[in-house]
Amino acid sequence: MIYTVTFNPALDYIMTTGEINIGKTNRSKSEEIVYGGKGINVSVMLSNLGAENTAIAFAAGFTGKELERALKEKNINTEFIYLEKGMTRINLKLPYIDTEINAAGPEIDEKALKAFFIKLESLKEKDILVLAGSIPKSLPQNIYERIMEKLQHKNVKTVVDAEGELLTNTLKYKPFLIKPNIHELEGIFKKALTNENEVLTAAKELQKMGALNVLVSMGGEGAYLLTENGESYYKAAHKIEVKSAVGAGDSMVAGFIKGMENSYEYALALGTAAGAATASVNGIAEKEDVYKFIK
Repeated sequence: MIYTVTFNPALDYIMTTGEINIGKTNRSKSEEIVYGGKGINVSVMLSNLGAENTAIAFAAGFTGKELERALKEKNINTEFIYLEKGMTRINLKLPYIDTEINAAGPEIDEKALKAFFIKLESLKEKDILVLAGSIPKSLPQNIYERIMEKLQHKNVKTVVDAEGELLTNTLKYKPFLIKPNIHELEGIFKKALTNENEVLTAAKELQKMGALNVLVSMGGEGAYLLTENGESYYKAAHKIEVKSAVGAGDSMVAGFIKGMENSYEYALALGTAAGAATASVNGIAEKEDVYKFIK
C-alpha cells in the first residue's frame, strides 16, 4: 500500500477575476475549489493513475469533513485524524493578480500526534510512505526523522519531498526517494548548479549522505534521476503553457511511484509527464492528460 501524509491540508478556493479595485466591491468571473496539501496532491494523482493509496491527514471542522468526502469520492482511502479545535484551512487563490492568501490551519496537539504514530504501526514491509512539504509550527521540526526512525525496522520505503535541513536530516535513515528541485538543491549546497555534471555531482553527494534514489526537478530544464544502481537518466521538459505550478512537483512524485512498477527510466518519464500535465491545468491533472505527454 502507498500512504501519503499531510499535516496541514487545505481547500484552495480559486477565484478568477479581472482587475481588483481596492476598497470597492469586486466580483469574480468564476470560482473553483481544489483540494490540496502536498500529500493530498500526491494521493489524488496516484488515484488518477490507478494506484490504490491511503491518505493520512490531520483535519478539523466542516472543511475537514468536506475534504475527506471529496477524497473518498475519488476512491482514495482515508485515515484522517480529527482535531478537537479549529478547522482545516481554506486558502484564497487569485490567479489574475498572481496573489494567494494561505491560512495558518489548526494546531496539532499531542493527543492527535500519538494517534498518528499508532496508525503508523500498521504499515508493513514494502509499503511506501510519502512525506511531503513543510511542518506546521505546532509540531517538532524533527517529526520526519521521528517517523522514519519508528519505521526503519519495518523496511518501509519512504519518499521525502522537503526543503533544506528538513530533507537532509532524514538522509541518515536512507529514504528510498528524495525529490529536491534545482533551487532546493542549490540551497542545500549553497551554490549555483549550472550544468549536468554539477547537478549529478550534487545528487551523488546526497546519495553518499544516505538517499537511495535522487530525482531532481528543474522546471523548464527537465529532470535528472540518479538511481541506487548507479544509473543516471535525463528527461527533457515537455513544452506546455503553464496554467498553475501548484501540485506539479507532487504529481511528479506520484507519477514516479506509479512508474516504478515498470522501471526507473519509465518512472522518470511518467513522473515528468504527470508534473507537466498538472502544470497545464488548475488542480491535479486527469489520467488521460498525463498519458498524452507519454505518447
